[in-house]
Amino acid sequence: MVERKGDLHHVALLIGGNEGNRLRLIEMARSLLQRHVGTIEKISAVYETEPWGFQSEQTFLNQALLLCTTLEPHALLKSCQTVETELGRQRHPEIEGYSSRTMDVDIIFYDQQIIDDDLLQVPHPRMHLRRFVLQPLSEIMPQYIHPVLGKTVATLLSEVDDIDPLRVVHFTTASK
Repeated sequence: MVERKGDLHHVALLIGGNEGNRLRLIEMARSLLQRHVGTIEKISAVYETEPWGFQSEQTFLNQALLLCTTLEPHALLKSCQTVETELGRQRHPEIEGYSSRTMDVDIIFYDQQIIDDDLLQVPHPRMHLRRFVLQPLSEIMPQYIHPVLGKTVATLLSEVDDIDPLRVVHFTTASK
């Protein structure tokens, strides 16, 4: 990820879900994010992973994206949630914890900023614990230094305790 230049911000997102036509939904999410958020600069392969933090028969497909945007952090969050909703995500406040979904768009990094408020935490507070986040991120930004932990994405991947297997299901070019 490069440093902020003028009004442009570089953000890393992780997109994915385990309901519906998962690969098609990832393609649609990229298209909507390109339209509503900013220019996609790099994309990882698409990985198939087991659910994290809950049980489901359906596996997830996940992909990491590096985008350039003019949106400020909370406007970015709102746009990401709009994309989720457009792709059929339904939020159930009565359900605690994780559940199946058509699409999830997580903000992993926003420039080198650290944000911690009631609506948004960046860097994503659990990204360093999850192989399904670190593996695709390491494809597109292995030398990016986590602004809180002070380690590169590649180092975090090498140190992660999460042993859940990942399987590449769709190759993409590393640069868009």
